[in-house]
This record gives sequence, structure tokens and C-alpha cells, in this order.
Amino acid sequence: MGSTKVRVKDEEREKLKEKKAEKKPEAPKKKEMRAIVRVVGTDLDGDRPLRTALTGIKGIGHTMSKAICEIGGFDPRSSLGSLNETELAKLEDIIKDPKKFGLPSWSLNRRKEPDSGADLHLTGDDLDVARKFDIQKFVDLKTYRGMRHMLGQPVRGQRTRSSFRGGRIVGVVKKSIKIAMEKAKTEEKKKE
Repeated sequence: MGSTKVRVKDEEREKLKEKKAEKKPEAPKKKEMRAIVRVVGTDLDGDRPLRTALTGIKGIGHTMSKAICEIGGFDPRSSLGSLNETELAKLEDIIKDPKKFGLPSWSLNRRKEPDSGADLHLTGDDLDVARKFDIQKFVDLKTYRGMRHMLGQPVRGQRTRSSFRGGRIVGVVKKSIKIAMEKAKTEEKKKE
């Protein structure tokens, strides 16, 4: 009788092990982490958190990055490399036209553009090109700002007496020349 009880218990144990093995869920698949992610024409580090990684795009600062994360429903602490293709596409859409997603116009970097009068948010190379065209417009109109840009002088009213002094440092050169001339004179006197 004892041996049959042991066999029954062994069989029950085996059945329990099989059930446990069947019930064990498979380990969740790790999301594919990309080291470099291309967003709006800029290569970004995929290991950084989303909020700080977005600041690597020219034209997006910390405030705009936070607003983009909130609008898109992204976790700002999740890494950029963990986003899938659909999330990246949504992220790019928000960056290209944030006003369409409900971002207020005061947060955009190009409000009431002179040519079209629209509120835009420029990023990357578009921002550089727009800035160059704006400066060139001032230069062509020969405004005060344009002339200061053309001469390479400060534009916003800074003092120029002690700052923005380009070229060689005259005072130091004069002193070093005087010292060198005095040394040369003393050496000539020693030779005589």
C-alpha cells in the first residue's frame, strides 16, 4: 500500500510540474532599442530620455520638448530608442506642425511671419535659412541693424569700448616690443 501511495504522489507532482510549466507566461520580448534615431533630419541619441533627446533638434528647447511629450502622450522619461515606427511618425508630425495639435501660438518660434502672416515653428535647416534671409533683408534695406550685421558689430546696443575687440591685442604687443628692444640695447652695451 505504501508503494502505491508514493507512486500516486510522484504522478501528482509530475502533473503539477507540467501545469506550472504550461501556466508560466513567456518572458516579455524586449523592445528593440536603437542607438541612433533620425527625427526631422537630425540624428539623435536613442539612449537618452525623450525629453532631453528632443532638445538636440535645432529649434526645440526644454519647454517645447516638454510640450511635445504632453501633446503626444509620450512618457518624457522613456528612451527615444524604444519608440516604434508609428510613435516616431506621430512625433515628427507634432514637431512639424505643433499648432495643429493644439499648442498655443505663443510657444512657437516664428509668430506672424512677415511673408505669410502665419504662426510657424521652424526646426533644423529651415530655421537657419529663415534667419539668414531675415538678416539679408535688413542689410538690403540698409537699416541700422543691417549695417551693424554687415560690419560685424554688435546689433543690440552693447558697448564696444571694451567688448567685441577683434584682431591682435595691441597693448601686449607694444609692451613685448619695448622689453625686447631694451634687452637688445643691454646686450649691445655688454658687447662693447
